[in-house]
Amino acid sequence: MKKIIPFNYPTATNLIGEYLKEHIKENLVIVCIGTDKFIGDALGPIVGSILKFNNFPYPVYGTLHEPIHALNLNKFLSSINEKHQSSYIIAIDACLGTNVGDICIRDHPIYPGKGVGKILKEVGDISIVGIVSKGDSNNFLTSNSIRLSFIYDLACIIAKGILNAYNYNLSDILIKELYSDDI
Repeated sequence: MKKIIPFNYPTATNLIGEYLKEHIKENLVIVCIGTDKFIGDALGPIVGSILKFNNFPYPVYGTLHEPIHALNLNKFLSSINEKHQSSYIIAIDACLGTNVGDICIRDHPIYPGKGVGKILKEVGDISIVGIVSKGDSNNFLTSNSIRLSFIYDLACIIAKGILNAYNYNLSDILIKELYSDDI
């Protein structure tokens, strides 16, 4: 499974929500990867902060105040696995690619740092990545051409899509409960 949604598509948040609603499970954990030290890598922590600000009811790790990045990834993953045994993880990160602004939902983990030549532990059962810059790993972290407003807009679309997925899932459950008595 791979779903690609341009972030500026008028119904992007609804498409993300519809696509992710089946992944909203009782044991869900959201892991947002990145650092706010580099604008291009701040996508994950911004998504995590938005979800927490909106009281997303499942555990969210990786925010602007407590980012998950290359230096602390293993520590966080150990802690998450200890606290949330047999959890279902949706991992979120920024990435490099050809279609800047695309949001890709994939049925496999994220390999953090891969785009800049790092080898780190894989994260997630499924992943959401936002393409924040062209595929040149040499200037990804130091690029001055990536605007914070773009990263924020991309993060808002992803976070709203996840919140929609939760609401769609909840609506489906309530409708089934309402009509199960009629059957």
